[in-house]
Amino acid sequence: MQDHLSSSSRISTPRIHPLVLALAAAFASGAHAEEAVYSIAPTVTVVGQTPLPGLEQPLSHIAAPVQTSTARDIEQSMALDISAFMNRRLNGVHVNETQNNPFQPDVNYRGFTASPLLGTPQGLSVYFDGVRINQPFGDVVSWDLIPRSAIASMNMMPGSNPLFGLNTLGGALAIQTKEGRTHAGTSVQVSGGSYGRRAMEFEHGGFNDQGLEWFITANHFHENGWRTNSPSDLRQVFGKFGWQNASTDLDLSVAYADNRMNGNGLQEKRLLEQDYSSIYTQPDITKNRSLFLNLTGKHSLSDRALLSGNVYYRKITGTTYNGDINESALENAIYQPNADERDALAAAGYSGFPTSGANAANTPFPYWRCLANTLLADEPNEKCSGLINRSRTDQENFGLAGQLSVAGELAGRKNLFIIGAGYDQSNLHFQQSGQYGYINPDRSVTPVDAWADGSQNAGEGEVALDSRVSLNGRTRTVSVFATDTLSLNQHWHATVSGRYNRSTVKNRDNLNPGGGTDSLDGNHSFNRFNPAVGITFTPSHSWNAYAGYNEGSRTPTTIELGCANPENPCKLPNAMAGDPPLKQVVTKTWDLGLRGQLNAASRWNLGIFRSTSHDDILFVADEQLGYGYFKNFGKTRRQGVEAGASTALGALSLAFNYTWLDATYRSAEEVGGTGNSTNEEGPGLEGTIDIKKGDRIPLIPRHLFKASADYRFTPAFSMGADLVAVSGSYARGNENNQHQPDGTYYLGSGRSGGYAVMNLSARYAMTRNVQVFGQINNLFDREYASGAQLGSTAFSASGGVLARPFGQVNGDYPQVGSTFYAPGAPRTLWVGVRYSL
Repeated sequence: MQDHLSSSSRISTPRIHPLVLALAAAFASGAHAEEAVYSIAPTVTVVGQTPLPGLEQPLSHIAAPVQTSTARDIEQSMALDISAFMNRRLNGVHVNETQNNPFQPDVNYRGFTASPLLGTPQGLSVYFDGVRINQPFGDVVSWDLIPRSAIASMNMMPGSNPLFGLNTLGGALAIQTKEGRTHAGTSVQVSGGSYGRRAMEFEHGGFNDQGLEWFITANHFHENGWRTNSPSDLRQVFGKFGWQNASTDLDLSVAYADNRMNGNGLQEKRLLEQDYSSIYTQPDITKNRSLFLNLTGKHSLSDRALLSGNVYYRKITGTTYNGDINESALENAIYQPNADERDALAAAGYSGFPTSGANAANTPFPYWRCLANTLLADEPNEKCSGLINRSRTDQENFGLAGQLSVAGELAGRKNLFIIGAGYDQSNLHFQQSGQYGYINPDRSVTPVDAWADGSQNAGEGEVALDSRVSLNGRTRTVSVFATDTLSLNQHWHATVSGRYNRSTVKNRDNLNPGGGTDSLDGNHSFNRFNPAVGITFTPSHSWNAYAGYNEGSRTPTTIELGCANPENPCKLPNAMAGDPPLKQVVTKTWDLGLRGQLNAASRWNLGIFRSTSHDDILFVADEQLGYGYFKNFGKTRRQGVEAGASTALGALSLAFNYTWLDATYRSAEEVGGTGNSTNEEGPGLEGTIDIKKGDRIPLIPRHLFKASADYRFTPAFSMGADLVAVSGSYARGNENNQHQPDGTYYLGSGRSGGYAVMNLSARYAMTRNVQVFGQINNLFDREYASGAQLGSTAFSASGGVLARPFGQVNGDYPQVGSTFYAPGAPRTLWVGVRYSL
C-alpha cells in the first residue's frame, strides 16, 4: 500500500473500548445458538456493495451499519432536499448552515464533511446512479444539483469503504434514481408558504410491453429567504429512458439544473442579537449550471453472473459574486480625505466631501477616501472598506466503469465475488478576481475602478493583495477493485475487499506559467491500495453482529495543491499560490455492532466506531498576517457510539437515533488564531494558536439525538413530528478550545450552543387522486446557531464601519474579535396540494 512519497503504512489496533468487550461477549454467547437461519428479518433489505448495480447482499452480510431510505421515506418527511432529510432522519448526520442557504449546507456524517464550499476538507463521497458527483475542483458537493423528486432510494455507507473510491474517508452516500417501471404514473404538486416560498413539481413514469420505460421529473423552486436579500431560484429537470428484456437492462439518464442562490453566511454576535434576520455583507450569489448524462447497463450472463457498467459525462459551470469586507482597510485611517485627495475629488467634479473632522462617530460608512485613492491610483487597497470577489469555475468530467458479479460456491460454501475497474478524467478552468469598493448602510458593496491585482501601492515591507487566479487543471484516475463474501456456514459470513487507485493531477497557471515560486504549474501523481475486511454473525432470527476494518484515501485537490507553499502563502478563498506536493489523506476505520428486531415492525441497532485520519490536510497559519497554506500533519480521530430503534404500534410509528461523537486532534500544530483571545501576538491582533493532542475539532457536536413519530388518525388523515437535538460545538478558529471573551477585545464565547428543533407535518387525502399537505418547521420558533467562527469584526455595536477601534498600540492596530454564528431558520410554514394519476 504505497502512498505518495511515503513507504508502506502499518495498520495499528486501537485500544479496546469497554463496549467492544461487551459486544465481543455477545458474539461468543450466541455462537452455539440452537435456532439458526441463513438471514434474519433485517435482511429484507438488500444492499449493493459497490456504486454500480450488481448482485446485492442481504444486510446481515454487510459488516457495517448501513442506513437505507426510500422515496417514500423522503416524501413522508417533507424535507426540502436530501440534505435536510439526512439531517432529520439519519443517524450520525448533522448540518452546519455556514452558507445560510437551504441548498448549500455542510453535511457532516460521523464528523466528516460533504460541503459546497471550496477549500473545506471533504471526507464523504456522493454517488448518483453509480457516478461519483464530488466535483473535480475541491471535491465539493453541490446539493442543489441533486433533484429530490428523482430519488428512488439511497444508502449511507459508513466508514472508509474502499469500494466507493476516493474521498470515502467517513462514509459514502449512494443514490439510485427512479425508473418508469417501478414509478409509473403522473403527479403534479404545487406548494407555497413563508418568506415567499413557492414551488411546482411534476413527475411522470411509464413502460410498455416492448420493454421500453421512461421517467421524467421537473421542478421549479423560489423563495425570498428569511434573511435580508437572500432569494433562491432552482430549476431542475431529470429524465431516464430505458429498455429491458429478460437478460439486459439499458438506461440513459439526463439531468439539467440552472440555479441561483444567495447565501449570506455568518453574522456577528452583537448584530445578530439586534436583528436575527440581518446580514454581515452582501451580496453573496452563487450560480450553478449543470448537465449530466449517464448510460448504464446490466446484462445477466447466467442466473448467477451479472455484468454491469456505465459511461457518463458531466459539465458544470459555477460562478460566485461576493461582497466582502476589505480587512486591510480596518488598520488604516479611512474617514477624513487629506488635501491631495480633496483636490482630486474636486477635479473629478465631486462635491459634499468633508474638509475636516470626519471620524467613525459621524461617518459610519466612509467612502470619500476610497473614491479619492481610486482617482489618484494610490492606495485604494488600504482606504476602501469593501471588496468584491468574483470567481468562475468551468468543469468537465467523464468516465466509464464496469464490474462482474458472480454468485456461486467456493469450497462448497456460498460465495459472491465482484471485480471491476473504472476510469475518470476531469478538465477544469478556474478564474478569480477582486475589485475594491466601499460598504453601504445596507451592507452592500459599491465597486470602484480599482482591482486586487497586486498593482496597488503598498506600505514599506508590505505586499499588495493579488487575488487573481487563472488555472487549468486536469485529473485522471484509474482504479481496480474487487470484493468477495464467503458464507463460512449458516451463521458466519466473511468479506474481503480492496481497491487500487492511481491519480495524476496536472496544473497549469495562465498568469505565471513555467513553474517557480509564484506559479501554480505542477504535475503530481498519487497511488494507493486500500483494503477492507469484515465478518458478520447471525445466530438467530432476532439479531446479528458485525465487525469490520477498512481504509480509504483522498488525494489532495487542485486548490490544496495550489496553496501548499510555506514560502508563498495564500489567503483563501481569495487566492492560491505555489504548489509543493502534499500527501494523500488516509483514514482507517473500525466498526463493531449489533442489530436485530423484536418483531416484524420493531428494529434496533447498537454500534461503536473509530476512524483515524493520517496525513490530514489542514490550513495552517503563516507569519504574514491573515495568510497561510495547506499542510499535511499527524492525525485526527473521530470515534463514537451509535444507537437506534424503530417500531410500529398500530397506527403509531416511532423511531429514534442517538450518536455520541468524539472528534479530536491527535497531533500538535500551529494554526491561525484571528479572533482567538489566546493568539500569540496579543489582544486584538492576528497571531497564531497551538493545537495540542486531545483538543476537540470545531463544528462537530458531541451528542446528536433524533426522534420521529407518525400517527394515522384515519386512512385519509395522518400527522407526523420529528425532533432534532444537537449539542454545542467549538467555533472554527477555536481549534485549541481555549478562547475566552473579555468584553473589550473579544466578544462571544467561541462556541455555538446546543439546540433542539421540532417540525410538524400533516397530510389529508381529499380523494383518491388529490392530497393536501402542510408542514411547520421549527415549530417553537427557536433562535439557534448550527455553527460558529471566530474572526475580526468590521462593525461597531451600532452597525457602522469601525477602523482602528483602539488606535495604535505598540505600532499595531488591534481589532475587535468576535464570534460569528450561522443562524438557523425561524418558524416557517408551507402548504401544498398534490394531484396523482
